Amino acid sequence: MSIVIAAQGCDPEAFGDLYVRYGRVVYAILLARVPHDVAPDLAQDVFMHAWSVIGTLREPAAFCGWIAAIARRRAIDHARRGPREVELEDRHVSRDAPEVTMEAIEAVAAIQDLPEAYREPLLLRLLEGCSGREIAAACGLTEDSVRVNLHRGFKLLRERLGVAE
Repeated sequence: MSIVIAAQGCDPEAFGDLYVRYGRVVYAILLARVPHDVAPDLAQDVFMHAWSVIGTLREPAAFCGWIAAIARRRAIDHARRGPREVELEDRHVSRDAPEVTMEAIEAVAAIQDLPEAYREPLLLRLLEGCSGREIAAACGLTEDSVRVNLHRGFKLLRERLGVAE
């Protein structure tokens, strides 16, 4: 992956391209583990950290799994620290912010309540539209395991949301 090699050479444009390519994957991984309002800030933290240590990545082709591992560790660190912020009421709605419906929040909450093996593959499929091969690379699983986890995860999700097959 020449883009990763360029980023390792301190090319900010190349790293920006990596952010565009993998930002939603990182977000989905975080969303599987942290509240939806925390995930965007943690995603930024993941990429800031990745930029500072990208020189340590030995195999450029492993970037997806590497950045995914950083995201998982950030989520774990966040959970360990616990809430440090006080929730403020947002009285102003940004015109640029996408509308988040209650159904979407409930669906994400239902996914977050699923067993860990199903959360990440489901969010990568639903949010990022990743293929089985892409999910396998991001999660460090085989494509067959991804297929099984998606099947079982969707079945549990339908049950929890009360959706008939």
